Amino acid sequence: MSYWIKNLEYAFASLVDQVKKSVSPISFFDFSDYVIENSDRSQSTKENMRGTLKKLKKYRNELYFRDINFAFLRSFEQRLRDEGLKVNTIGKHLRITRTLVNEAINEGHMQLNDYPFRKFKIKKETKEHIFLTPEEFYRMESLQLSSNQKRLEKILDAFLFCCYTGLRFSDFVSLKTDELITQDGKTWISKYMLKTSLKVNIPVFLLFNGKALKLIQRYGSVENLTTIGCNADVNRKVRQLASMAGIKKKITFHTSRHTCATMLIYKRVPITTVQKILGHTSVRTTQIYSEIIPETMIRDLEDANMQSC
Repeated sequence: MSYWIKNLEYAFASLVDQVKKSVSPISFFDFSDYVIENSDRSQSTKENMRGTLKKLKKYRNELYFRDINFAFLRSFEQRLRDEGLKVNTIGKHLRITRTLVNEAINEGHMQLNDYPFRKFKIKKETKEHIFLTPEEFYRMESLQLSSNQKRLEKILDAFLFCCYTGLRFSDFVSLKTDELITQDGKTWISKYMLKTSLKVNIPVFLLFNGKALKLIQRYGSVENLTTIGCNADVNRKVRQLASMAGIKKKITFHTSRHTCATMLIYKRVPITTVQKILGHTSVRTTQIYSEIIPETMIRDLEDANMQSC
């Protein structure tokens, strides 16, 4: 009997040694905090990662690498669903968690065999590209605000500026005067996009008859125009402005970028030119906008009828 007991003790001791070697004693939260703070990622990306970490900390007071498995991911996903988050928002948090897990594996805090995302599928819903029609766009441009609505007026001007240029919110609020380049008396925006690190050169002197430049002149500088606050607060104000303009769509600030694309295509700007303005790496991404505005389809069909006469 003592022989079997000794063998069991030896096997147990070996198992403990293997566990100690394969599982890091460092907290997943401590590791993630360090990764985020010392990363060369953009500030907006870091904020998104901190948001996911906040959700994880709310779900579990303590979290170690050995705790992160398939069952944990399923339960965390359900917790986010119970909070009323949408599928793509839940997917964003899970993808960020996956990024941190990948970092942990690369640093040797987790074993590759323990990778919890191997069989875990992150769900995703196809986003609807909400945009303003030409008539709705004109209503936003024509919206008259009273003198005591300066805050709303600035949000409206920022929204219209991005309708005229196609900039994302993150690229707009980070836009600086030295990113306005003058060549032969003509002003361009020359900027590296925060999301993709790709450089875009936008001829603002030509787009929509230079209306974006007039907005900059009104505020005296780019920086005065782009200081508008956080995205969530701005989105609430944009929806308020849309309601005031009689627009029933649930729009966000990002709707301005979609609107820029659809309006340019409606104005017969070649799809490859729109691609360069928006900074899309693939023209297939840009082609989505050519398929969603019914006015463009009707106009093209009317043109075809005229040619056949």
